[in-house]
Amino acid sequence: MSGPVGLGPDYMQPFFDFVNWVCKPQILFSGSVVTFFGALKFRKILVKPPVTIGIVIAMLVFFFISLLSPQFYNEARKADNAPIFIMIVLTGLVIWAAFYQAVNNDERFRQGLRSDEHEAAEEKLHVWPYLIYIEAIVAAFVLAAIFAWSIGLEAPLEQFANPAKSPNPAKAPWYFLGLQEMLVYYDPWIAGVLLPGMIISGLIALPYCDPNPKGVGYFTFEQRRFAISVFLFGFLILWVLLIFVGTFLRGPNWNFFGLYEPWNEHKLLSLNNVNLSEYFWTNLLGKAPPAEWWKREWPGFALILGYFTVMPALATVAFKKFYQQLGFVRFSVVIMHLLVMLSLPIKMYLRWSINLKYIVFIPDYFFNI
Repeated sequence: MSGPVGLGPDYMQPFFDFVNWVCKPQILFSGSVVTFFGALKFRKILVKPPVTIGIVIAMLVFFFISLLSPQFYNEARKADNAPIFIMIVLTGLVIWAAFYQAVNNDERFRQGLRSDEHEAAEEKLHVWPYLIYIEAIVAAFVLAAIFAWSIGLEAPLEQFANPAKSPNPAKAPWYFLGLQEMLVYYDPWIAGVLLPGMIISGLIALPYCDPNPKGVGYFTFEQRRFAISVFLFGFLILWVLLIFVGTFLRGPNWNFFGLYEPWNEHKLLSLNNVNLSEYFWTNLLGKAPPAEWWKREWPGFALILGYFTVMPALATVAFKKFYQQLGFVRFSVVIMHLLVMLSLPIKMYLRWSINLKYIVFIPDYFFNI
């Protein structure tokens, strides 16, 4: 006997229900943040091969159990979702290898030794044939994998566009699903232009804003805690996780669904998204919002101005040593990019908790924040 259509076998219902509960956006995101910082804290334990093997086995068991759910099975078998599984595996492998070497080097530094990279640098090898052989083998392996992929999986091509029948949900390619998820919380000019632009400008400014000579040419974490933590948080939590959410948890009408929850096109959520001006004028003061946008939206402008002025001032006190090392200009560039990055999870939590849509809402000029 199987359970309701799309849920899977009856004996797996408690597990499926629990995972669907965990996939609620507030719980999933909060749990991911806690797991992320917990992994950084206990990195010395997690990089040990027996622990790593145990985690990999647990993930494989979870994956094969998930295939018992028709909903997950249908999404996992799609050809255009295959790159996401490859991305998750390769990302985990690369990060584990980096932290394994970083933990080893940090332990060597505590013993007064040099890093493994510096020790290996003394043994010089010629580019030909050693490096060329390795690159040729890797290139052949990648080429064979691409051939196998192209033969084994059909190209994810759909029918010609039909104006009378739009796909539901309409999703971007997998590498843009994080961007599409950001469009839920911001207007297109912010999610599609400002935030990606800040990512590019941050990467460009990074070499000029980081005077720390440590960690160059070798793996380490203790010497570069802040830089590594911020980068990995932005990449894993604010990009990889959003791609996963957009792929497996966003269903028809772009509603949130559990990992094993059937995608019901008729699912309705009683959400009443409210702007900050409505909260301030109607709910707090009990009066109608002013008609003029500059009067109506001044609480939102004041909140944003305070966020980008008070927070940097507090940061100069909280990170006084960091401020002295960088100076005013470089510290301001770093903090401004960091505040913009943190504005995304803040806006997400505000939407999930109090249904806040816009902090500033000026539809006359298409200026919404």
